[in-house]
Amino acid sequence: MIYPQIDPIAVQIGPLAVHWYGLMYLIGIFGGWALLVWRARRDDVAWRSNQIGDLIFYCAIGIVVGGRLGYVAFYNLPFYFAHPLNIFYVWDGGMSFHGGLIGVLVACGLYAWRHRRHFFDIMDFIAPVVPIGLAAGRLGNFINGELWGKVAQVPWAMRLPCADPRFTARYCNGVPTGFSPPHQPSQLYELLLEGVALFIICWWFSMKPRPRMAISGVFALGYGVFRFFVEFFRLPDPQLGYLAFGWLTMGQVLSLPLILIGIVLLLLAYRRRAYAPTQNPESADKAMKA
Repeated sequence: MIYPQIDPIAVQIGPLAVHWYGLMYLIGIFGGWALLVWRARRDDVAWRSNQIGDLIFYCAIGIVVGGRLGYVAFYNLPFYFAHPLNIFYVWDGGMSFHGGLIGVLVACGLYAWRHRRHFFDIMDFIAPVVPIGLAAGRLGNFINGELWGKVAQVPWAMRLPCADPRFTARYCNGVPTGFSPPHQPSQLYELLLEGVALFIICWWFSMKPRPRMAISGVFALGYGVFRFFVEFFRLPDPQLGYLAFGWLTMGQVLSLPLILIGIVLLLLAYRRRAYAPTQNPESADKAMKA
């Protein structure tokens, strides 16, 4: 297959360029917002629409700031130390999920402190919709032509046009003609696993009241496992290469703690069996018996 060259710029109005990558973040944020508003209609969920809007604002700031700073710190610190202004070039790509997660944790911690809510009541509420943003972000990676997988001969592997400067140096040995060897579209693998599959798992799991921390545990465990698996098909970041043991990527190294955290949260959740407050105190009991 030949990679369908898509202009990373969705709309150009004079000097103003709207990039697909940025639009994917908006789709993820507003898509998650809409689903949370719909979920808040349930009797066992103690959230109002105006509260969700405030929470989404906190999370959006955490995603953008944490995601960018996480990429800078985890993946390319020497480059950004030498070129600090490039930190603000978010439209060129370069966001870290793990950094974004840290940003969201900090933002939700601030929200919990300000509004006197239990931290894990917030995290359990938003966890099922996070994969929407992950799926949109991976689609943005595909449009940007970044994060390709290893060379493979599977029917859906894609050849990259070497005339495109995005691919010439890394995938075409610097020769700006013809096409690269076929590469696995690892961005689409992540879209399907971290986005679609994880959304189905977390949303299904959250359809009934669960002990506090359980939904967060399922999300952390699911994302960690899916990301660790997909990294075997994905080329490592060129500035880092393989890290631990000569075969682990940075994505895998950062995902291992998530797997452990997910297991610990699930164990604690079902040991303590504490539940979040509800709009209707009897609804949680009814749902658990259904």
